Amino acid sequence: MNNLKTTQFLANALVAVGAVVMLTPFYFMFVFATHSRTDIFSLPPPVFFGKDFLLNLHIILEHIPFWRNLGWSLYVALLSTFLTLIFCSMGGYAFAMFRFRWKNQLFGLVMGTMLLPSFMNMIPTFMIMDALGWIDQPRALYIPGAASAFGIFLMRQFVSTSIPKDLIEAARMDGCSEIGIYLRIVLPLLKPAMGTLGLITFIASWNNFISPLIVMRSADMATLPLALRSLQSPVNTEWGALMAGSAIATIPLLILFIISSKQLISGLTAGAVK
Repeated sequence: MNNLKTTQFLANALVAVGAVVMLTPFYFMFVFATHSRTDIFSLPPPVFFGKDFLLNLHIILEHIPFWRNLGWSLYVALLSTFLTLIFCSMGGYAFAMFRFRWKNQLFGLVMGTMLLPSFMNMIPTFMIMDALGWIDQPRALYIPGAASAFGIFLMRQFVSTSIPKDLIEAARMDGCSEIGIYLRIVLPLLKPAMGTLGLITFIASWNNFISPLIVMRSADMATLPLALRSLQSPVNTEWGALMAGSAIATIPLLILFIISSKQLISGLTAGAVK
């Protein structure tokens, strides 16, 4: 019994130490957001909140259309999440429940795309977006990644382990169409996995820097990560303002993660134990 308590104490202590290490950068980001550049580089640096947050916000608004960039980031992240959920749930359901020629080979090809480094897509992505006339258009950010290999894989695994094939066959025998089966039976049962995939997709889209860097040209159309990057300069970076913008950009993600953390864990572990 004592050994069990000791093990639990050590495990909790290890988790607590890890949490402190992980949360320390966030704490200092919020602290530096309330200090000027001079205070940030003083020795010792500030460890408590200051009074310069509004001044830093004013500096941001002087250099970039911050609220417009924030709105574009929210617009792109929401559309990316919605499209990913729709197409990946359809793809995962098809791979799990349908029988068609070259099914396994096609699924292997989809999974093979996960092995490609992301930087290999930069030039082809730009060329395709330029040919379509989508340069400096938000659609160039949410349409190309609407059907991700990871999302299709996650949905396929969840459908295979959590939705009985007998239920689908019974619905077909009752005369329900394939669209009706998908909308009335599959989607309601996919809520845990869709919640997980939606959270992952939203965070990835919100933090995306490379894609906007490739296809966006004007400051008004930039998403928040790209807009905040423009605040940096080789000699005169307003680090307090940069930290203030980063802190504001982080708040929605923190709220979203706090609200849906249980959903994320349950979705990732669904089907792991039968």
